[in-house]
Amino acid sequence: MRIPPQLEDYALRTQVLDFAPALSGAVEARLERDACVHVSQGRFAAVGSWTNLSDHLPAGLPVFEARSHVAAPGFIDAHIHLPQIDVIASAAPGLLAWLARHTFPAEAAWADPAVCAQGARFFLDELARQGTTSACVFGSVHAGSVEALFSAALDRGQRLVAGKCLMDTHCPEPLRDTAEGGVQESADLASRWHGRGRLSYAITPRFAGSSSREQLRLAGDLARARPELYVQSHVAENLDEIRWIGELFPEARSYLDVYDRAGLLGPRSIYAHCLWLDEADRARMAGSGALAAVCPSSNFFLGSGLFDFAASLAAGMGLVLASDVGGGQSWSMFEAMRGAHAMGRLRGTALNASQLWYWASTGAAERLGWGGQVGRVAAGYEADFVLLDAAATPVLGRRTARAASLEEWLFALMILGDDRAVHETFLAGRPSKPADPEPQT
Repeated sequence: MRIPPQLEDYALRTQVLDFAPALSGAVEARLERDACVHVSQGRFAAVGSWTNLSDHLPAGLPVFEARSHVAAPGFIDAHIHLPQIDVIASAAPGLLAWLARHTFPAEAAWADPAVCAQGARFFLDELARQGTTSACVFGSVHAGSVEALFSAALDRGQRLVAGKCLMDTHCPEPLRDTAEGGVQESADLASRWHGRGRLSYAITPRFAGSSSREQLRLAGDLARARPELYVQSHVAENLDEIRWIGELFPEARSYLDVYDRAGLLGPRSIYAHCLWLDEADRARMAGSGALAAVCPSSNFFLGSGLFDFAASLAAGMGLVLASDVGGGQSWSMFEAMRGAHAMGRLRGTALNASQLWYWASTGAAERLGWGGQVGRVAAGYEADFVLLDAAATPVLGRRTARAASLEEWLFALMILGDDRAVHETFLAGRPSKPADPEPQT
């Protein structure tokens, strides 16, 4: 028997995984082996040991047995493209060719409201299947893509940041807006959707190469006028792209400086990739409070480069992880975590599993301004969480059963896990895909 979607008050007897920064600055993971999780009206009413809490549950409260699973904070994907769901696994020699051959033609189809509605549902279903409870999403240039996404997310009670792409130059005509028109559409979308349910709007210049100086300036004006909005874009992903941006904006010190001059760098800014930043760029990112959304799967697939974790951490930059899709190879944040581990090792930096899980969940929530709201399985937080099955496949079960520590267990699950390890995803306490936890007898 699965938890009915309409059930708003229930308890789980399960294990609970939690993450927090330690005094040393490292991330500490904790696991409660026999825990009680009481969910009420979309939030965690109580979380603690079964021994301490079970006798204090309300009389008649449904209790579900899930002791073989682990309740963990839902994954947060800090950079993903809605209209690229049909170009994942498309070959190209590099970023710019990939955009021209695959991405731009596919995104043109999102002028059709029916494509937007069906695509938004598929996209959110896939996020849930992968255990992702929140995401920062690029729509297409069409306002309807964001309308469809926000409408579907509102129905599910999902937390999202999203925005329509701004593109008024160096792109196919069907994907071109205007400097004033594109920013005005963004302002209108923000007025309709920002703060509605758990939704937030992001001013979204696709990248500096597809926005004129005037469009970037107007986007910066909107960011200054509406500081509660997010800003999201791409920066320093590919060497060919960087050379081109240098030709388009010779007055800028760097690719990042293009955005900074436009007023698009601040504490609610999220910049994907950040592979080829220099020391001055990293210092500016850290000083502004902007986030780097690291997308290892995409960077490996397109051959763009390796993110420098050591230099970025030394500079004090805020880091989060992301899938990217379709440049990436998977929606899964398991893939993002293990890709980040591999990328770090290739640059001589060993990242432990607790740190990577933190960047993909709790830490992302804190950096995105959602601390105290989501990102933990703890009393008072919104009940966005996943039930993980560490024995979902024979090899995963065999390896995790032999783990000598929680860190070793997390590492094995990170390396070997995929959507099969996501037994169930919960948005504000409601299950978002079928599961069969058995009621306690």
